Amino acid sequence: MEFGIVGLELSGKTTLFSLLTGHDPGTAGGKREPHVGTALVPDPRLDRLTAMYKPKKHTPAVVRFVDVPGITKGGGQSMNLPELKMMDGLAVVVRAFASDVIPHPEGDVNPARDLDLMETEFLLSDLSIAGNRLERIGREMQKKKSPELVAERDAVEKCRAALDAGTPLRQIDLTAEERKILRGFTFLTLKPLLVVLNVGEEETGDLAGAVKKAGFGKWDGAPGVAFSAVCAPLEQEISRMSLGEQAEFLSGMGLPDRALDRLLRAAYALLGLISFLTAGEDECRAWSIPAGTTAVRAAGAIHTDIEKGFIRAEVVAFQTLIEAGSLAVCKTHGTLRLEGKEYVVQDGDVINFRHSG
Repeated sequence: MEFGIVGLELSGKTTLFSLLTGHDPGTAGGKREPHVGTALVPDPRLDRLTAMYKPKKHTPAVVRFVDVPGITKGGGQSMNLPELKMMDGLAVVVRAFASDVIPHPEGDVNPARDLDLMETEFLLSDLSIAGNRLERIGREMQKKKSPELVAERDAVEKCRAALDAGTPLRQIDLTAEERKILRGFTFLTLKPLLVVLNVGEEETGDLAGAVKKAGFGKWDGAPGVAFSAVCAPLEQEISRMSLGEQAEFLSGMGLPDRALDRLLRAAYALLGLISFLTAGEDECRAWSIPAGTTAVRAAGAIHTDIEKGFIRAEVVAFQTLIEAGSLAVCKTHGTLRLEGKEYVVQDGDVINFRHSG
């Protein structure tokens, strides 16, 4: 899973990138370049399995983040970065903190306006792509008018009409065939959007309330859009603490976990991903798959040879395994099930794949 982190200059997005990934991008000759890092998706279920099995390796699911240079108003062409085009989703960092030391480039703090500016840049980038492709299709159709070109022209025209009206492509109805045709265009407004509100320390006690006050009503309930909130300076302070100190600090503030952890889970859910788990003495691991994945395709997430040689999946729900205490007890109780290729894997399934070869 890959997310591009974007935002206006001085929104705090690079600080957030560093906190998520533990990677300090630094600077190169004063010019910022895209930087890449990975973050581990927190999963208490995997932690419980690790405590049970005490394996040699503990491997959470990961999210890959690409931090791109800060966007300036009217700079839509800066969106044409190969790294950004290939992302599964976009995390837009929107500033909600005031600072005399770090002035806002637009003069004042207004999260809804800033998100609108970013969405406009995405729209302008997509309009440029759609317009250029339609010109090329027109030239190609003068030479030969194939059914494939007609279908592509119609799909891109549908997109351009929406973009001209200021409608992000994630909000329009597209058929499966149209989505297949458009996949190679990497339209930015077609990508899921995670809006990350970067708040001041005074709002850390009610991050959900901060999102509500930000004025995002226009996007509320829109398909493919989710919201999260963090306070980057506070998260930076927490990151310097030991695990025990972190737990005590969060408990004192009445918080269940770090805002960064909730952000990662929100990113995971936005893309429609779930986790199945594998457990043993060698490794306990979380595997990312799209919701609705069958057992045989889930086996392929581990290794293509397991998918090819798939025989059966031994499946038990995480909570059932924890309550039983071991797979042996699950077998005795009949709660360890044998499932075939077409079984739809559920979030939190603990699976052992039987396979040939």
